[in-house]
Amino acid sequence: MSVSKNNKIFSPRIIFSILQYQFERMKLIQVTNDEIRREFYDVARTLYKNDANWVCPLDVEIESIFDPTDNILFHGGEAIRWILRDEAGKAIGRVAAFFNHDKAAKNEQPTGGLGFFECIHDQTAADILFNACRDWLKERGMEAMDGPITFGENITYWGLLIDGFTLPAYGMPYNFPYYNELFVGYGFTIYFEQFSYEKDLSEPFPERQVKFAMHMKEKFQMEHFSFRNKEKYLNDICTVYNSVWKDFHEDYTPLDYAEIEKVLKKAKPIINEKMIWFVYDQGKPVAMVIVFPDVNQILKKLGNGQLTFWNKLKFLYYKNTGTITRARQLITAVIPEYQRSGVTGVLFLTMVDAVKKEKIKTLDMSWVGDYNTTVNKIYRLLGLPVVKTHATFRYLFDRTKEPQRFTNIETEKAKRLEATKDVRCKIE
Repeated sequence: MSVSKNNKIFSPRIIFSILQYQFERMKLIQVTNDEIRREFYDVARTLYKNDANWVCPLDVEIESIFDPTDNILFHGGEAIRWILRDEAGKAIGRVAAFFNHDKAAKNEQPTGGLGFFECIHDQTAADILFNACRDWLKERGMEAMDGPITFGENITYWGLLIDGFTLPAYGMPYNFPYYNELFVGYGFTIYFEQFSYEKDLSEPFPERQVKFAMHMKEKFQMEHFSFRNKEKYLNDICTVYNSVWKDFHEDYTPLDYAEIEKVLKKAKPIINEKMIWFVYDQGKPVAMVIVFPDVNQILKKLGNGQLTFWNKLKFLYYKNTGTITRARQLITAVIPEYQRSGVTGVLFLTMVDAVKKEKIKTLDMSWVGDYNTTVNKIYRLLGLPVVKTHATFRYLFDRTKEPQRFTNIETEKAKRLEATKDVRCKIE
């Protein structure tokens, strides 16, 4: 077989030679010092410099993910980063690979991850980066890799944007449309899709849902987060979060108090206590919603992702002058035995009333996995549109194996719900 290009015929041997030359002219460099580390961040700044929608994440926030003293997943795990340079020495791509033994072992096959992928529109360049991740993970006993993901929980930097290329909410990945082509071209397949919904808070909710939520509100107790009583609320976050996500993710590792305390301590400058709500049934935490002001509206103005002295002053100025008009709903969680109790509507409408009082006009609800049929159904009944779709891809190292999409085991969930039917009846 031969290929014709510009009226020239290329034999397979010539094509192989061309590809071999392209591989040889590019150089993969591991991030091992401050100079290469800066280059790792500059790759993205260079690629997106003319993209009006891209928001540069804070370097310090990403760097903490790769700090063994700051990231609990290094206990039993490793991470590595590379940049890719062309023959002129210009950085044209970057990627990170990582794994944690406990997480990897909970998959059908030990699975690591790759993330923070950026690359020019060149399949050969992308393949070099993907190959580096594959080979490094193989050497450490992995049999598959997911990407693009982060070395942590899936709240931030998780998934590839495949639809809805507009200004991203805080922590949500943004990338060029051609990245999908690069992942699929290498052999990745979609493991699951992630939907981001949006609510214009000036528009009313369906009257029927509002009436039902108001009726059910009398059966529960509502409280918003407070740093004064953070120990109580952090424990409640762990209780609800662990109860919910152990049912959805095969590689889920329980969230502990120290981990969530560290996260909220870092996020304290942007947290609004009245945007984090809990629902209780006779003192028992049964649901929660965590909403952050969308600081991307400020970070977009800072430009370079670096918290210099002047950028810190700018951040405070914009924060206090009404720049933030959007919020991102990071987590909504209802423990399994209460998911049909009507508590979701109570929680959601209480939170919406609160964020409206904080001058928020738009609520970004990202993200909901395609396997989470309950929440997807609720949002669609509320008339909320899907404004963005991300995808988590998986690549099996054994290319003879048939890739499978992730689906929640509905039959097991149904059994659990049946076992707690008496509890639900008391509530209803």
